[in-house]
Amino acid sequence: MPGAGQVFSPPIKNVDEPVTCCDWRPMGEGDASRALIQTVGGRSACGCRFPWRRGGLAASMEPGLVGPGPYRATRLWNEIIELFRAGMPLRKHRCRFKSYERCFKASEAVDCLHELLGSNQNFGPEVTRSQTVKLLKKFLKNHVIEDIKGRWGKEDFQDDGHLYRFPPSSPLKPYPKKPSFGKEVIKFPDWNDPKAGTSEERIPVKSIMMNSEMWYKRHSIAIGEVPACKLVFRRELTQENIEEIWKSMTLSRLQKVLGLDCLDEVIDTKLVNSKHIVQNAYNVNKQGIVTLEDKSKDLPHWILSAMKCLANWPICSDLKQPTYSGFERDVFKTIVDYFGQMKEPLLTFNFFDVFVSVLGLLQKHSEAIEALQISCLLLPPENRRKLQLLVRMMARISFNKDLPPLSESVRTRVLMVQAFSRCILCSKDEMDLDELLAAKLVSFLMDNHQEILSVPSSLKSSIEEHVVHVQRVQIKYAGADTNATFPAPSFCHQISTDEFEYQRATGSQEPLAALLEEIATNKEISVKDKKKKLKQFQKSYPEVYRVRFPTPETEAVLFPEKSKQKPPLLMWALRKPFQPFQRTRSFRM
Repeated sequence: MPGAGQVFSPPIKNVDEPVTCCDWRPMGEGDASRALIQTVGGRSACGCRFPWRRGGLAASMEPGLVGPGPYRATRLWNEIIELFRAGMPLRKHRCRFKSYERCFKASEAVDCLHELLGSNQNFGPEVTRSQTVKLLKKFLKNHVIEDIKGRWGKEDFQDDGHLYRFPPSSPLKPYPKKPSFGKEVIKFPDWNDPKAGTSEERIPVKSIMMNSEMWYKRHSIAIGEVPACKLVFRRELTQENIEEIWKSMTLSRLQKVLGLDCLDEVIDTKLVNSKHIVQNAYNVNKQGIVTLEDKSKDLPHWILSAMKCLANWPICSDLKQPTYSGFERDVFKTIVDYFGQMKEPLLTFNFFDVFVSVLGLLQKHSEAIEALQISCLLLPPENRRKLQLLVRMMARISFNKDLPPLSESVRTRVLMVQAFSRCILCSKDEMDLDELLAAKLVSFLMDNHQEILSVPSSLKSSIEEHVVHVQRVQIKYAGADTNATFPAPSFCHQISTDEFEYQRATGSQEPLAALLEEIATNKEISVKDKKKKLKQFQKSYPEVYRVRFPTPETEAVLFPEKSKQKPPLLMWALRKPFQPFQRTRSFRM
């Protein structure tokens, strides 16, 4: 055991050798800040995790970008705690004539964590000092840090000289148990199943056979395979069917953009309301803002007037209010208070993980835009409308040079993010970096609100085309499953060319043989046409033809020879003998 006043530090080992929490050696007080930085990557034998490697504080503050996926907020929370514990310098401090080992001042913690977050790719330099203080308050509430007397949870953290320390244990947030689901695509509904109380016989399915005339018209040049088929008349899709199509295809597209094996990792698809998606896509005005059927869910008139006032400043269309000094700040405070009292953020608690996952795509601008477009379609229409109006107002205020400053110390853009980020995105869980994540998302929303809050045209057109396709009459071939709107993906293996040719030949033998028999037995066509068709069939499918007509005799049965009768001699030809040609007077010169 080290003596009093000595600081514990792990000895430096090989980079591939794990560190044990008990491998401590005494070191000087001045080296305390490097004690946890110069550890190696991996996990110790006792289970403590050291994800950083040697290379100093800067190296430990530059982890890779955490991409979209399940539990992204939890991963970021744990990563920041580990990096903060590794990078925070610890040394001896005196407080009220008493010395405390391995502790730090509150202001030092703010400096360290602010630098760490600013250099982290997942947050960036936009993080403010006030946001850092809020995060440290969360750390104190969740026992990531404690004061020098061991108190935590109820103490309020301030940016001052109070002393704090790390507890012996590392309170990382546990990962939820992963649901037991396989890697499967979105299950699409089958609208062709008969409803309850109906039988398959009621579905109008008409069997058709191709006669020789139809065959000749379609195969006048080359004969193709004509398998047995049925004409399937689709039922009319109900509004509920169309809404389910929208939900299925929208979630499938979102899963593809996020690059996930299953959307259940980030969202409970049962909570997605298909009616909301359709209403958000079609019930919009000329500006693309959602219109509500239930006006009671809309913003109050006085809030809409206040938002229009600041968005269109100094031109206020329907307002005749006094313009005293500070009037615009009072209007802004009224708007902030209204949105601040909402019980649930506009992006809802249920979709928190979805939007946090989208933040992992911000470096891929086009993909992030599409992911946010689709994610915002899932919102309740009243939430989407409020979000559209609020973000549009925030963007206009940020770029309005005619509007007086709304704060003495904070720039207008930063003020917009600080004032409304929490009412747009936040988590139910206290152990989350929702303030930092919300600020990053809101900044991106303000810069790209016209694209993000519009209906994705490519998705809308593809769904509409699919709905039209489903309502068309379909031809169902033997062995093909055309009832499923989206057939499940099938897995196949490669076969040889000889086996393919054999399957192709044997698979079409029966329908081709039936077609040949129909041509042979059809008495309505002339002998000349029948011979022509048979000759063409023999040229295209010699194997099938050889089975039906193995010898020329079997083919000749179709065309029995008729007895040839000599025409009777004319009587006048016998009475008058043949006279040689003689010149007449008309030929004389």
